[in-house]
Amino acid sequence: MPQTPAPPPFNIAAIVQGGRLQYEALLLAASLRACDPGYAGRLILLEPQPGGAWPEDPRIRGAATRDALQRLDAEIVPFQAQHFGASYPQGNKIEALAALPAGEPFLFLDSDTLITGALSEVAFDFNRPSASMRREGTWPEIELYGPGYTAIWKSLYDRFGLDFESSLDLSQPDEFWKRYLYFNAGWFFHANPQAFGARFLDYARSIRSDRPAELVCQTLDPWLDQVALPLVIHSFGGGRPGPELDGLDGDVTCHWRLLPLLYARESDRVVEVLEEVTATNWIKKALKEHDPFKRMVYQGKGERVRAMFDRADLPWPEQKLRNRIKKARLWMR
Repeated sequence: MPQTPAPPPFNIAAIVQGGRLQYEALLLAASLRACDPGYAGRLILLEPQPGGAWPEDPRIRGAATRDALQRLDAEIVPFQAQHFGASYPQGNKIEALAALPAGEPFLFLDSDTLITGALSEVAFDFNRPSASMRREGTWPEIELYGPGYTAIWKSLYDRFGLDFESSLDLSQPDEFWKRYLYFNAGWFFHANPQAFGARFLDYARSIRSDRPAELVCQTLDPWLDQVALPLVIHSFGGGRPGPELDGLDGDVTCHWRLLPLLYARESDRVVEVLEEVTATNWIKKALKEHDPFKRMVYQGKGERVRAMFDRADLPWPEQKLRNRIKKARLWMR
């Protein structure tokens, strides 16, 4: 039988920055090398530089993390933030795309992502961009006498000359948040980082500085990236991910967000990978600089959190889960 051709190589991009994100990026890199040794692309960690929109120095602190990342063949690439920076750190992922190699397909991952399988075998169609559906109905927040979901989202599609009707999931009821194209920005991909990044920046700046009247009562911080992202994806002919991408937020990647949440709700496989890759001495040396890793992973407090919950019957919404961890004095970030 003819063999299925191997997917083309692509670059993985994430943000690396002084503080919590540098340790998350180290865990991302270590898990990629452990769980996908066949990955043939480049792991590019994008580092904001001081100046511009970052008045303080946002770069990696200390030598241990930088040395460990070098051993893991992660490329640290600088970029300059001019528009978001300290006032909106989530904008890093928008501005940093301009520093990726032109014309080379990319997968952007939030730094708080663990690789648990063969990411290189996922059947991406980089000409049809998509993003994570592991999200809640966080935006918009509908006011009692204000515009509804349709009016709010349509105003944005109209702003950028996009077809609104084709973005809808008609299997969902009218005025229910899942009917409208909405992603978590924890992962997204496309064939051209320069084109995607330029449009992402254009849309985000337009929404922030001159929002449609229907958005006057809406909060854009921290949701601006997730408001602009579905518009950008739709503009490039993309949409909701198909079954070929089920490994993302599944058996191949885990967007864990915070260590107490990881231990409380993620699969045994995720915890197994976490504890396997953090056991290496030179990785441990760097991660122990960060108090949540030291206490959750190396002092066993994560296992105490895990014992508090039944993964098949987790509290909902997420705030209830957080509150139980906080009541036990095991919350940290």
